[in-house]
Amino acid sequence: MTVRRSPRLALTTLLTLTVAFAAAGCAPTPSGTPADPGAQPSAPAGPTEPGSTPTPTVTVPAVDPADVTCENLIGADLVEELTDQGWTPREDPFIIGDLELADGTSCTWGDFEQATGDDLLLFGWSPITADEASSVQAALESEGWLREEGTEGVYLTEDPSQAIAVDEDGYGMTYLFGDGWVTVSDTKQGLILIERPGA
Repeated sequence: MTVRRSPRLALTTLLTLTVAFAAAGCAPTPSGTPADPGAQPSAPAGPTEPGSTPTPTVTVPAVDPADVTCENLIGADLVEELTDQGWTPREDPFIIGDLELADGTSCTWGDFEQATGDDLLLFGWSPITADEASSVQAALESEGWLREEGTEGVYLTEDPSQAIAVDEDGYGMTYLFGDGWVTVSDTKQGLILIERPGA
């Protein structure tokens, strides 16, 4: 007899470990990658005049949206966990209300032969302009979505009473709007698992 673990339970366990590592300051990062996800490597400073302060050159990597897939938008360990449970991704257009973001990727993971609404996981990312972000945030708020300001950007979460699934903090589907990008997950905690392109 094969015992199938719930992918949502596995996701909760992975989230707990991710948060614990981050809180301890020992989140694993690839060799040569800054521990601060917002930090970017700077070019070596050249010769400077005595008494002057070198100005670091920051390079922000360009992201080709065509390179973003359901398999690399989240970590390889989570992809393996989901596929081992028989789950597969379905890639859909990235839509927020009436706005479709053509360069975005929206991935719904599930066992589509058996899944119900609360047995699906959603992860998405898209580039977005400041005007688009401002407009869609206002539209979501007018529909009852809850706004929160965070260090990474603006969170907009659906009314918990309308949510299909919520995380342990009571958050359902949530968008995070950053500088030129937006991510989405079926819960706010799920946003932690998105490996944002260009970060």
